[in-house]
Amino acid sequence: MANSTNSITVEGIDAAYGAVRVLEDVSLRVDSGETVVLLGTNGNGKSTLMKCIMGWVRPTKGKIIAEIDGEKHDLAGLSTEQIVDLGIALVPEGRRLFPRQTVEENLLLGASRPKARPHIKTNLDFCFEIFPRLAERKSQLAGSMSGGEQQMLALARALMLNPRILLVDEPSVGLAPLLVSRTIDAIGQLKRHFNLTVLMAEQNFTQALRIADRGYVIVHGKIEFEGNSADELNNNAGNLKVAGGGYWQ
Repeated sequence: MANSTNSITVEGIDAAYGAVRVLEDVSLRVDSGETVVLLGTNGNGKSTLMKCIMGWVRPTKGKIIAEIDGEKHDLAGLSTEQIVDLGIALVPEGRRLFPRQTVEENLLLGASRPKARPHIKTNLDFCFEIFPRLAERKSQLAGSMSGGEQQMLALARALMLNPRILLVDEPSVGLAPLLVSRTIDAIGQLKRHFNLTVLMAEQNFTQALRIADRGYVIVHGKIEFEGNSADELNNNAGNLKVAGGGYWQ
């Protein structure tokens, strides 16, 4: 894959569900080739921000600009299908697989955008290489797999889209500590192999910092801290965990 500029810039967005305001004046950026983490405990707006980027939730204020292969797009005016077609893939919280479809069928459904179709075989082979368990179970129904295996499948399905930008929402939820570590490692490996730009929402502070270039802390729908490096986030870990309004992992 040729080097190109692929970035996300969120500028001052507000978002609400009816009368309930969830995001307030949120701004962040993910520069080309970076892995940026959005840290915070449950209920602070991480998933809502992901949904805004994907067009599932419309911000009431602000802008979301994606630069894909050097061309800028205002996501606020696009449908989710158009956003996916640009090359932005989401691994959603809870995985949202097709439980009555096989592993291989789920992966093939992931290659939905036109630009991904010429790469189906190459990407499928790579997914089976990096996740050998999926190769062993490619004929098994997705719904019958363990939580860790389903998370592998959700990651692999997103990669079948041949994305430029990868959004990952709470990859550690429901997983045992060892599986969390393996999942975070896999995200880092996929990022390097595909030269991806990654935004990951996560509450597991320690694991997220293992692959992060830098990050933000969101509390009650507002960005409370921006760390310009993983070290800066780590050096402020004590204060950030208190600010997070809960017990971080």
